[in-house]
Formats: sequence, structure tokens, C-alpha cells
Amino acid sequence: MRLSAFDTVPFRHDPEQSIDGKLGPGIPESYESLLPYRYGFGVNPLNPTETDLTEPVRFLALLEHLNIRLVNLTAGSPYYNPHIQRPALYPPSDGYQPPEDPLIGVARQMEATRCLKQKFPKLIFVGSAYSYLQDFLPHVAQASVRLGWVDSVGLGRMVLTYPEILWDATEGRPYSASASAEPSATARQHRETDCHRDAIPWTLITKNQTWQSD
Repeated sequence: MRLSAFDTVPFRHDPEQSIDGKLGPGIPESYESLLPYRYGFGVNPLNPTETDLTEPVRFLALLEHLNIRLVNLTAGSPYYNPHIQRPALYPPSDGYQPPEDPLIGVARQMEATRCLKQKFPKLIFVGSAYSYLQDFLPHVAQASVRLGWVDSVGLGRMVLTYPEILWDATEGRPYSASASAEPSATARQHRETDCHRDAIPWTLITKNQTWQSD
């Protein structure tokens, strides 16, 4: 099961900060007339830019009751608030500039996953949003698994451009920045080539082993 554990309101670029055709940073769409907000999952209905894990906790309790134990947690939408789902310094060519330091987005997803793992220790959680960390990714992923914040860490489109990342990490070789690309770049390539999402390779980092799809 892949679950977007929390959302936020749609974002758009700030036209007042657009320069020479470059879109400005993202700003939230107006939502004041829509309170209490009923159009997002895992948000505070009185302030939908804030996370509220009440709904995902109820949903995960249902999954546990149904014995659905493997859950990949992510957040937001790649279409109307991509900085929430895929923290990146450089947005897609048709996207707004990051409204925050991408590390905040990474930490936001890691913290939500940690909280949900504490509430549901019997579920197996796969964490997301680590790609922005690049050369620090293997270290942060290993620490998160070791501390019990998450059971495994998933990498998706990143391995399209750098399939050797985990081999390099386990062999102590330096991170190859020239072979990697930020999530936004690989997402754009994915759209432009109309690649079927089921064909996207994935990698899991767990305590004892690494798996990679064909």
C-alpha cells in the first residue's frame, strides 16, 4: 500500500517574484473562505498548511486490522504541491521555485513517518523523500532504520540516473554527483518519455539487506 500520509493546500507560483520568465517561489492558494478545510487528507482543518495525523492514524489502524502490513509513506501531490512530495532545490521546468529549504520537506516526511511507526510498530513502513540528501542519503537512511524511525527507505526515480548509488555507498566509494539528478529532473524525464510508472525501478534499504527491482 502506498499512502500519502498528509497533504497541504495547492500551491502556485508568486507572479510578483517571477523574473525574466522564471516562475517565482510557490505560495499557497487562498483557503480562508474554505475553512474548515475538507479537501485534504492529514491536514489541520482550521489551518490546512499544517499537518494533522489523525486521519492517517485511523486509516493505518484499518490497514492493520485487515492485515495489510507493508506501507510506503509519502506526502502531498506531484501536481499541485510537488515541494511537499519531492523536496528539491531545482523544480521542474514548468514548476514554481521551492517556497522553503528542501531539507524542511525531507524532515517533515521523516518526522511523520517516525510518529506513525511509533504508533504502529507491527506495520512495515517504507520511507520516502530521501533523494534530495544525495551524498548524505545512505548515512541518513541507515541512521533512520537503525533508530527504528522506519523499517526501510525507498528510492524511486533517482536510480534511473544513478543505479549504482547503494553499491558505491556500501563499497565506500564517493558519491557520483555527475551521475545523479534531483527528483524534479527525473520526474520531468518521466513525464516527457511517458514511461509507465510500473516500469520505474526501485530500491529498498533495510537493516540487513538491499533489494533492487529489474
